[in-house]
Amino acid sequence: MHIQLKEIHKFYGPVHANQGINLTVDSGTIHGILGENGAGKSTLMKILSGYIQKSGGEILLDGRPVEFRNPAMASRMGIGMLYQDPLDFPPLTVLENFMLGQVHGTRLSARDWANKLKELAEHFDFHLDPEAPLAALTVGERQQLELLRLLSLGARLLILDEPTTGISPVQKEVLFQALRKLAREGRTVLMVSHKIEDVEALCNRVTILRQGRVTGEMEAPFDPETILAHMFGTPPSPPPKCAKEAGDQVLAFREVSAEGGRAGLNECTVSFQRGQVVGLAGLEGSGQGVFLRLAAGLQKPLTGTVLLDGQDMRGADHHEFKRRGVTFLPTARLEEGLIPGLSITEHFALAACRQTFLVPWLDALKVARTRVEHFKIRGTPETSVEGLSGGNQQRLLLSLIPPSPKVLLLEQPTRGLDVESAHWMWQHLLNLCDQGTTILFSPAELDEILMVADRVLVFFNGRIVLDVTAEEADPDRIGSAIAGRVSDE
Repeated sequence: MHIQLKEIHKFYGPVHANQGINLTVDSGTIHGILGENGAGKSTLMKILSGYIQKSGGEILLDGRPVEFRNPAMASRMGIGMLYQDPLDFPPLTVLENFMLGQVHGTRLSARDWANKLKELAEHFDFHLDPEAPLAALTVGERQQLELLRLLSLGARLLILDEPTTGISPVQKEVLFQALRKLAREGRTVLMVSHKIEDVEALCNRVTILRQGRVTGEMEAPFDPETILAHMFGTPPSPPPKCAKEAGDQVLAFREVSAEGGRAGLNECTVSFQRGQVVGLAGLEGSGQGVFLRLAAGLQKPLTGTVLLDGQDMRGADHHEFKRRGVTFLPTARLEEGLIPGLSITEHFALAACRQTFLVPWLDALKVARTRVEHFKIRGTPETSVEGLSGGNQQRLLLSLIPPSPKVLLLEQPTRGLDVESAHWMWQHLLNLCDQGTTILFSPAELDEILMVADRVLVFFNGRIVLDVTAEEADPDRIGSAIAGRVSDE
């Protein structure tokens, strides 16, 4: 499918998200769309997929002008979009999610659909159990399922919005192999990203957006410095590490075991000091997610004790942990972190509410205006959270962090952020560290741990198999521990 976008404009009230964008994508190619957060990438792709309507311009598919009033119209024309946040139903099974939206759903039996799913999955070397509950799948597996569903609906153009965010390196390579196979088979792939290394590894051509405009186009092989200049002007530099020495013990686990994820957590004993920045590494489901939820009071241990400032927290719920200074930011922004349908101001109103019937609207509006400006959120206090790009949703989550948390627990803190935004965000977080906040974070990329952490824990099969300082954090040693190979050095 050959795509042309001509002079595409999109207004959200006074915000001009797309400003006369022109884009041409050839059939059978993988085309990258790069740009910083809020550059207009997701907006442009949502227009092409029928999710939102353009304010002006023209869309041509194989030379024919088309108008999409909704995603169903785009789907009938062979366009499928894999959104940054999965549009699926966790209470249903893998097979039931695969069958959603199928035109011939009532004509085929469940066995027929299971066979179709199996055939497609085997073609791309995906391993999905049709009877498994969707909630048991990793982010990468949910992404694989949605990709197969779109293909079963007849997608000839696949749009992927930040597809490598939140998935493991192994899952990323499986995805890339599948996308290369799709291109060889004649399908067209549009990949929205802010990760230059992903575009280098996969794309034939790239278009770069900045502040709603096209600032550059180039063919592979790509020059990273040129791309950065088109994205940001001046390439950003990483933040300095926290220089504050660790203080008294603030959080400790004593022989803690718990269920959850693929491996749970097994007899974990570890402690953390005031002002530390600790990176939690490991393959998805190795125990770090369960660990963070135990530390936040969102999950209770089967055995063992969690101590906060030396106090046994057995029986305490998440609200008690929050009251004692523990803040948790989840990776699932629209499922756990933010509330779809509410505005930015309403989120600050909720954050300010105590046990009272009075809602502090004026205070919330004042805080919203200040935080929108300080955190450079591209929206207004009245903007609903689903109207923000993924990166700006992440900025909003970060802006909701209390001024001086005692312990800050972060799942993929830079999810969806471009490199400049990620560095800016870490500068903000490391300022909290200088004030005594203890930060524990579990990113998708090992490079992020090596950039900011002063201590690294590696999880494997529900256990901490390596605990080293930043000086001892050799990438090869950490990589071996992540794979379950730990030396005694």
